[in-house]
Amino acid sequence: MRSPLQNRVTPTGEIIATPHRGLFTGNRGIIHDPKTKTLLTRRWASPAWLTCVCEFRGRRREVMGGRSWTELFFLDEATAFAAGHRPCFFCRRDDAVRFRAAWEEGNGVKGVRARDIDAVLHRERLSGGNKRLHTLPKPLEQLPDGAMVQRESEIYLIAQGRALSWSPAGYRSAQTAPQAAMLLTPPSTLRALSAGYRPLLHPSAG
Repeated sequence: MRSPLQNRVTPTGEIIATPHRGLFTGNRGIIHDPKTKTLLTRRWASPAWLTCVCEFRGRRREVMGGRSWTELFFLDEATAFAAGHRPCFFCRRDDAVRFRAAWEEGNGVKGVRARDIDAVLHRERLSGGNKRLHTLPKPLEQLPDGAMVQRESEIYLIAQGRALSWSPAGYRSAQTAPQAAMLLTPPSTLRALSAGYRPLLHPSAG
């Protein structure tokens, strides 16, 4: 049996190999070698980190098959948001327009372009080469659906005021409340969630 490719993104932005499938694909530019279908040393080649549909207009891409963008995969949209991605304006235009409107409302700005959002997200998602963690702006149970937090090595999704433990396979009820957790979702995206954008969650979060 062929080993899975290293192309699954975690909420911390790390790219791992796992056989579990996700609901979305996306990219950060070209970060792979098509001959070996392995990642290069760098983990992004563009500040536009996108979340895309897995099939568009009846077409599915060959994963890491050429010198086009590197296909990455996410458990769900909350995972992609936490890692620092946003909806693609090409294959997910309606979602991207809704996200931009909520992002503008939540962040108190008008007339932003995709590259304006990308510039803010790039500052919020990285600290040097590592994932940037943020202080929670409000109590955990008051965070909007789709927010993700981290306590030590454990990652949690917030849905309807409760915490669910994240794994590449899906979510499960948290055994203990994640006290003293840090925010993984970029603050500007969190404000878009608070302004009404509803991310698509994996069925295990139901």
